Amino acid sequence: MTAALTGRIALVTGGGRGIGRATAIALAAAGVDVAVAARSADELEKTAEQIRRLGRRAEALVCDVTRREDIEGTLERVRHSLGEPSILVNNAGIAAGAKLSDTTDELWDRTMAVNVTGAFYWTRAIMPMMLKGGWGRVINIASVAAKAAAPYMVAYAASKHALLGLTRAVASEVAAKGVTVNAICPGYVETPMTEGSIDNIQARTGRSQEDARKILEGFSPQSRLMTSEEVASIAAFLCTHEARGINGQGIVLDGGGFQG
Repeated sequence: MTAALTGRIALVTGGGRGIGRATAIALAAAGVDVAVAARSADELEKTAEQIRRLGRRAEALVCDVTRREDIEGTLERVRHSLGEPSILVNNAGIAAGAKLSDTTDELWDRTMAVNVTGAFYWTRAIMPMMLKGGWGRVINIASVAAKAAAPYMVAYAASKHALLGLTRAVASEVAAKGVTVNAICPGYVETPMTEGSIDNIQARTGRSQEDARKILEGFSPQSRLMTSEEVASIAAFLCTHEARGINGQGIVLDGGGFQG
């Protein structure tokens, strides 16, 4: 896939670490100039530096995806410095485990704002540029929780189900216009977010960190966590010409656990 997308411009939210960082680097390796956006300037700059080492242009932009005015300003900066993006990766997300009775209004609202509304804002902002150019790729990083849920994830599962619904609805609108919209639905991935989940299990159950980690690994028939690079490789493939027929899908990456 090397240089297969040379000349394209991408914007990756949550691009400072984990899946976002790996995806930004995978796209750069395929020839894409990449803007990464998140709330942490230091992490973003490290990602941007890796992109530049691959010979591509990069911009690191601090942005809160829940603030429409942040998104509008960030997009203008991307257009000025790199050009109009034709690849959008909505990766920014949060996860907090809580059963229904412990899910506060604030937790619910924040989870929806980051995981769904942010993707909606960004997709709505960039889609006109994709339609004007007759080519575009939107990739939403969802979760296997977009298709199946478990206890203690009321807000998270609802937000990821909503993100998959957004994916399918927009995909149906643009299917004949050179744009595809897909979601990737990983199981537990080796990321800082998952480390937080391990810490929560440890605190709630008194188990060791190793045992808490094994609980999450056990959700996959492969008895392991997925990697950010695995998710990133799917994202990069979805941007290629060969993947133009894949649209409106929620692609599961969990080692074979979800069979729906």
